[in-house]
Amino acid sequence: MATLTRFCRVLWTVIVALGGWREAVAEVRLPAVIGDSMVLQRDARIRLWGWADPGEPVTIAFLGDSFSTRTDHTGRWSVSLGPYPAGGPYEMSIAGKNTLKLGDILIGDVWLASGQSNMELPLGAYFGLHVDNADREIAAATFPRIRLLAVEHRTAPRPDSDTTTAGWQAATPETVAHFSAVAYFFGRELYQRYQVPIGLIQASWGGTAAEAWMSESALQRFPGFAKSTKVLSGITATARADYREYARRKAAWYQAHGHKDRGRVDGRSVWADPKLDSSAWPTIALPQEFAACGKDFDGFAGTIWFRRTIVVPGEQLGRTLFLSLGLFSYEDVTYFNGEQVGATQGFLTPREYVVPAGQVRAGENTIVVRLTGINVATFSCTGIFDPDEPMMATIGETKVPLDGNWSYMPGPDLRDFPRTDAVTLAANPSPSTPTALFNGMISPLLPMRIKGVIWYQGEANAPRPAQYRTLFPALIGDWRRQWGYEMPFLFVQLAGFGPNKPEPADYPWAELREAQTMTLAVPETAMATTIDIGNEQNIHPSDKQDVGHRLALAAARVAYGENVVDSGPTYQSMATENRQIRIRFSHVGSGLVIRDKYGYGRGFEIAGIDGKYHWAQARLDGQDIIVWSPLVEHPTSVRYAWSNTPDGNVYNREDLPAVPFRTDKPHD
Repeated sequence: MATLTRFCRVLWTVIVALGGWREAVAEVRLPAVIGDSMVLQRDARIRLWGWADPGEPVTIAFLGDSFSTRTDHTGRWSVSLGPYPAGGPYEMSIAGKNTLKLGDILIGDVWLASGQSNMELPLGAYFGLHVDNADREIAAATFPRIRLLAVEHRTAPRPDSDTTTAGWQAATPETVAHFSAVAYFFGRELYQRYQVPIGLIQASWGGTAAEAWMSESALQRFPGFAKSTKVLSGITATARADYREYARRKAAWYQAHGHKDRGRVDGRSVWADPKLDSSAWPTIALPQEFAACGKDFDGFAGTIWFRRTIVVPGEQLGRTLFLSLGLFSYEDVTYFNGEQVGATQGFLTPREYVVPAGQVRAGENTIVVRLTGINVATFSCTGIFDPDEPMMATIGETKVPLDGNWSYMPGPDLRDFPRTDAVTLAANPSPSTPTALFNGMISPLLPMRIKGVIWYQGEANAPRPAQYRTLFPALIGDWRRQWGYEMPFLFVQLAGFGPNKPEPADYPWAELREAQTMTLAVPETAMATTIDIGNEQNIHPSDKQDVGHRLALAAARVAYGENVVDSGPTYQSMATENRQIRIRFSHVGSGLVIRDKYGYGRGFEIAGIDGKYHWAQARLDGQDIIVWSPLVEHPTSVRYAWSNTPDGNVYNREDLPAVPFRTDKPHD
């Protein structure tokens, strides 16, 4: 009897470890990407997979065919079927101990849309961000044969076999409002062009770097990521279970306390009062890099108040004061000497506020910023990030730097805020951690046959453009190895963002765009140049229609074999002619165009043997462009659209902008 009791206890322990009795006697289960209304890739061998009891027979019935298999010792099964032509809707049954019935299945082309926030930005309004003509686009979005699947945000220390989605949905005004605008416009044009079902899988996350989307094996050639990947490789199942419990407690705390704010009492912003004694508040150095947000707040992301004082000289009284506060995420209310001077909703939108002269005092003045994260329920970041220009208060001729130590205090009382140890936290890596997004969001998709990838990312890697020259091609190669075939990989070149300097200068964003152009050397790739649709004040340009259109042109050529012009004029060669340089282009399509009523090119710079660039004049000469400057007697090199937000005006007649370039060699 004692032996039987011990056996039962051991059995119960095993059952609990496996997730309970329901999992111990497992029914056939499917991954999140397989289900009703899905799209399967046409004209290719496709794979279905899932889980059941170890050794359990599984039978799939589809389009009059029957496929049988048996699960392996881990309980996983997989079958290969097809190829099938485009069509549907169809039904499918998958039977083991139980039978699953799937309906409304289409066969067409499946595209994966990935990257950071410009790929993630939905068609509907999102935290102050908008897409051009969004209401009209949403109202017209009835395409039952375009199907959408959004992969939920998820990081993992090791490659996962499944993920979380809301399931496949037909494109309707309700569904597209929450789906990637770029992916939708891309898919809509493909559907209209080829009249086959289109499946769009969105797996994107704002603010994320390329290395987060790569596998551990792909990052082995980049020593700078070795420490991070080594930490993740040591994460145990126990640590992951501990983190799930910590996350449960944290979510409950946010539900109960996350929206409380001690800084406001009876509708009054008491923490904005310049007479408030904040000497006991902790301090933080601002601005900070995006990845650092939240660390100084002990893991809290919600409403936080920031304060600091500045000294205004008496001789400047009577003048308006201007505040330049950098980039915030997400919502701020800003006060000067207790009076509100500005409020903005928007992710990484520069804050520029005007303080009326009557609010400015001689001597000490108090600036207070009440900052709220994007969504406290999802622990999103709260932070003030590194702008291109210094944080500054300007009054008359006086400039007062605002970077440095600020006092801060969270709105809610954090004394009972859930906390845990570093090992447990590492079990749920941040989305900036190398491999974390590949493990959590890409690895579960790998068995899915896809037509190709569209990719919009690079902003987060802009501080490291030289590394991106090899990192980005390595990512493409990694995904192709993981999927097992060389699918088309189409990407967006960064649009304009950020202020330009008055004279020609070096810009990391320009070098990042150059790294993207260099990646075109990888076979079966294409780039959608968006240099002409950027916004100096907003990292998320609102014109997503042209982005989707240019990606669709790239797909037409690379993935569908059409003879179309999918790129703007691209630098090919240069020749020195006396004091001028002649630039020759490829991809001129049906003709080179300078958009200027007088025929002069903008955005050109020219340098001599000293390497110093000067603004240049340019004119069209046949299918070439002649560049010169009276300041450069012996020119040696030319740059075009080489800034944060360029104002170039060279196109081809197909209305595609010239690709930014420099004729001298890049340097590390």
